[in-house]
Amino acid sequence: MNYLAHLHIADHCNSHFAGNLLGDFVKGCPEQQHPQPVADGIRLHRFVDVYTDSHLLVKQAKSYFHPDRKRYALIALDMFWDHCLAKDWRHYSDESLAEFSARAERQVLAYQGDFSPRYQRLMSFMWQQQWLQSYAKFDNIALALERMSRRSERMTPLAECSQDLQQYYEEVSQLFAPFYQDLLAAAKQQC
Repeated sequence: MNYLAHLHIADHCNSHFAGNLLGDFVKGCPEQQHPQPVADGIRLHRFVDVYTDSHLLVKQAKSYFHPDRKRYALIALDMFWDHCLAKDWRHYSDESLAEFSARAERQVLAYQGDFSPRYQRLMSFMWQQQWLQSYAKFDNIALALERMSRRSERMTPLAECSQDLQQYYEEVSQLFAPFYQDLLAAAKQQC
């Protein structure tokens, strides 16, 4: 899952928003670096990532990717799941996506921890450029994958994953709702 889903799951579980975004930026034992509520959010983020990558419907979605790009499929799917969530947001929340995003931004920025420059830079871009709302348009997912592919030469095939997602858009989209329902239930048991 990507940022929108991690925040939505955090909200669903009454978990710390910043902790759920820090999951990819904190190594080792989070309790040694952050207060317990934030550490719990980091642990929930880690659980969500492991659960997602091992779910049968995610494995099925991965099968739609060209063999040369399968190793990048999970990254692309994380972005695509955020697209599915944003596109059908009204099915998952009574709050508008813009309202949720503003509330998430306030809560994340309210936590003043010891953050890496990479996390700080990412948060700045995410809120200024309204990434969470932008995920509703598939073109923005393709653009994000293309930008991520520029991080290193070995990540270049990631940009081409949008071709697979576009080609099998309906098939992969239909997997989201049952997968996400399972994920929300499993995450709730972890809270």
